Amino acid sequence: SSLGLPIWKNCLSILTRTLQVPSLRWATAEQRQNRPPKNTLLRRIFIALVFFAGFYLFVTKGSEFRLPAPCHASGSSKQTIMDHKEQAHAFNSNMHAPESHKIPLEAHIMSKCPDAQECLKELILPTMEQVSDKVDFQLSFIANWNPASEEIECKHGPTECIGNMLILCAANLPFPPTSDESLLPAMYPRTPVIRSLGFANCLIDDFPRIPERDFVHQCALEHGIDFDALNRCASQQDDTPGESLSGIALLRQNVQRSKELGVTTSCTVRLDDKVWCIKDDGEWKDCVQNGEGGKPQVLVDEINKLYKEKN
Repeated sequence: SSLGLPIWKNCLSILTRTLQVPSLRWATAEQRQNRPPKNTLLRRIFIALVFFAGFYLFVTKGSEFRLPAPCHASGSSKQTIMDHKEQAHAFNSNMHAPESHKIPLEAHIMSKCPDAQECLKELILPTMEQVSDKVDFQLSFIANWNPASEEIECKHGPTECIGNMLILCAANLPFPPTSDESLLPAMYPRTPVIRSLGFANCLIDDFPRIPERDFVHQCALEHGIDFDALNRCASQQDDTPGESLSGIALLRQNVQRSKELGVTTSCTVRLDDKVWCIKDDGEWKDCVQNGEGGKPQVLVDEINKLYKEKN
């Protein structure tokens, strides 16, 4: 250590003062007469040795000190990865019911649609706050897809397609993060819904800014999403199945699903594989429960009822 020499000099100075050694010359007769008793000298030597041993342990332990890992996930330190593993285990432990017994809840949206923004705020988020452990939730997207050319056209322009891909990538990133996504099994632990939904809401809440880099980075940071992995996924040009995560591949599969289900309006909420309610032009339409399905508590009550029936 560059601090080693001054530390040891200070140590020797303290030891000299403790032992009261006037010099390295032989003591005179007068000095011998004024010497402290032998037991006093031994006691001083013992104190000095104890101090020296404690100081040595302090220096040794101090050299092992490390700064704490960043609180955010973008870090790649061992501590951060271990924290993520523990969080993933805790999250999975809280999911008491098997996935097959959870109630499917799905919102079909467009990332730059005002109705999607209101739908998340008014219905999805309040509901998830109460029953997130009882539902199998996912966000799906609506766009025009041409099976022949495999081209995707988003209603609010190319930047909406990017927003859709960012949200899908965030939801499908491995959790905890991995350095080689191509080695992942078909069923791997993904980003906890509480994080991916929070990230999606962060983007959609200020959707005109999608896909500004600083804005996306801030949303990722706030909700524990690995920004580098997110960027790689959304920028991936090769969407060959089995390769690294690809935003365009995820979007293509997702849009195809919405089309096969016949969903064309953002935001369409489906519960237990049936249309529950639709937010269109700022109004709730075609809602079940006598038109009351747009109220969070009505949706929560129905989820609790279905969950009890299936478990």
